[in-house]
Amino acid sequence: MDVVSKAEHSTSWRSKRGWSPAGGLVAATLAGVSLFKSASIVSLLTLVSRITGLVRELLIASTFGASALTDAFNVAFRIPNLFRRFFAEGAFSQAFVPVLAASKAQQGEGATKVLIDRAATVLAWAVLATSILGVAAAPALVWAMASGLQEKPGSFEAAVVMTRWMFPYIAFMSLVALGAGILNTWKKFAIPAATPVLLNVAMIAAAGLGAPWFKQLGLEPIYALAGGVLLGGVLQLGVQILALRKLHLAPRVGLRWRALRAAWADPGTKNILKLMGPALLGVSVAHISMLINTQIASHLASGSVSWITYADRLMEFPTALLGVAMGVVLMPQLAGARAAGDGAKYSAMLDWGLRLVVLLALPCAVALIAFAKPLVAVLYHYGAIKELDVRQITYALMGWGVGLIGIVAIKVLAPGYYASQDTKTPVRVAMAVLVITQLLNIVLVPLLDNTLHAGHAALTLSIGIGALINAAWLLGGLLRRGSYRPEPGWGVFTLRVIAASALLLGFLLWANSAFDWTQLRAEKFKRIGLLAAVLLASASLYFAALWAAGVKLRQLVRR
Repeated sequence: MDVVSKAEHSTSWRSKRGWSPAGGLVAATLAGVSLFKSASIVSLLTLVSRITGLVRELLIASTFGASALTDAFNVAFRIPNLFRRFFAEGAFSQAFVPVLAASKAQQGEGATKVLIDRAATVLAWAVLATSILGVAAAPALVWAMASGLQEKPGSFEAAVVMTRWMFPYIAFMSLVALGAGILNTWKKFAIPAATPVLLNVAMIAAAGLGAPWFKQLGLEPIYALAGGVLLGGVLQLGVQILALRKLHLAPRVGLRWRALRAAWADPGTKNILKLMGPALLGVSVAHISMLINTQIASHLASGSVSWITYADRLMEFPTALLGVAMGVVLMPQLAGARAAGDGAKYSAMLDWGLRLVVLLALPCAVALIAFAKPLVAVLYHYGAIKELDVRQITYALMGWGVGLIGIVAIKVLAPGYYASQDTKTPVRVAMAVLVITQLLNIVLVPLLDNTLHAGHAALTLSIGIGALINAAWLLGGLLRRGSYRPEPGWGVFTLRVIAASALLLGFLLWANSAFDWTQLRAEKFKRIGLLAAVLLASASLYFAALWAAGVKLRQLVRR
């Protein structure tokens, strides 16, 4: 069914909201093109970020390998990241962006600037106190995250030292998240999407230059990575401040107690804090799962935490390019549509986002499952990384691949709730999924550890299955509310995508077995060339199959 007929099909319920077919069609088309353009910009810049992030991980892997000390660094890095997601792009952004968008739409930019200043004041004081407490409590935090490191000489102490070095990172990144929320609401998506590159550049410099220097000074070389993390946070905040100043939106943080009291009493700040309560619980649920998984991994074979981390870096390519990009772009747009009472636009944007999820995430999931070993071998099999490490990272990556479409879909579905200032429903779903995930771990960890000696892969597989359940649950909730009304044609569209993905699966299984990807280590340029050729052929085959099946990509984008 073409765009016009879809619009006519939906006229009856949309006309009740003051929507006319002609005007709505033009608005939807322009909005679709604008959203796709914005999402493309975010995806492109996120790709640059992920490429530099991959270079960072490759350098760390080839320099330090997968050992007890790399496990220590990864545990130490996860601790400030956990708190960062409380105060930054997790709970805070989920509450801040909808309130900010509603204020901008209903009260104007003057009142919104006051809200920005007061929210920044409360946030700055909160993260300062948290950073001080975190530095003091580092030993307890490391023990809570990965007590198994105590069984590996020197790694627990190293994790404590690096946690203390990196904890102030959350203060910088929380303010970066505030700046990103402001810029995204004003539809300035490029800077927030590009700034993560600075963290990667700082860590690359730390691994390539800082580690040898630390070694000369008689310090543990891996400590240089902690310094690189802190430097990356400073650089990202600096760039955000410059961008906000150009818009005259740089927040003024109140440094006196009187300013904090005024900010705390502001109705807009109170609304953000009210919404943050359930959002904090939701982030806590996600990180309780991560905490449990890291604890389990720390008691498995040395390198387990690192194997999962390296696999996670590869999995972040599709999740960031698809899910994160669309979530970043859709959140302020959905919030604006809700604030304006435009249910038709809200539903149409969700439909557009979900179709892109199915179109692009399904073939990526197929690739992560059927072609995991070549991807890992070409990207990681250098320096200190051994063939055993390749195999174990491959298992972890395949576990992520099972749940990829769910992980990406959540990035589109959850903003549908946050835009309506409903942070409670996603939390309830996440709590139920946490229980399911850990029940899966009880069964899968010993099963895979005994059969494949890959208990760590069960942790990623459980999260993947949980993500599928989570996404299905969120989708069902939006459908039951009537907030999301799927456009016609979903059945045929899904069958076409599945058929094209099945063809892709057959080709990738052949390519996986046609070459010995680990034995080609000595011929690295040949191996890289083969991978590039297979990926190019895969993309061509998939999109050619879609075209032959009748999927009109240009029409989908414009819609």
